[in-house]
Amino acid sequence: MGDESVRQHAANLLAGRGAHVPFEQAVADVPEHLRGVTPAGAVSSLWQQLEHLRLAQCDILEFSRDPGHVSPEYPGGYWPDTAAPPAGAWQRSVDAFLTDRAAMVRLISDPEADLYRPIPHGTGQTLLREALVLADHNAYHVGQIVLLRRLLGCW
Repeated sequence: MGDESVRQHAANLLAGRGAHVPFEQAVADVPEHLRGVTPAGAVSSLWQQLEHLRLAQCDILEFSRDPGHVSPEYPGGYWPDTAAPPAGAWQRSVDAFLTDRAAMVRLISDPEADLYRPIPHGTGQTLLREALVLADHNAYHVGQIVLLRRLLGCW
């Protein structure tokens, strides 16, 4: 399998194509009054899952392309402070997630980017590893959003 094929497979994983519900479908048409509700038996709200996805993806993207990037404090820096989104924050988070995801796809799709070379400012991570970790993390939390929507009766 050549680099182009690996790049395309990774891009498809990031876009949610294949075995998982796409991000866009998972966050579409969520009633505003349910975005901050934590259902019985759950530990987070839809907003918390969405914002966690955005924050973690942004961190992985920036680590992958910016030697000066400083990651948020773990774990608190990867989760919002509130269960409910501030006014307008839901759509801003969705838009930022999509923008950053597209940037990661562009990064791994660039034929000049070495997918296998360790990232110079990392500890052995490669661009391919970061893309696959991101795709895996996104799939997991999109699944959490679907589960929460089912528990809230809006799926």
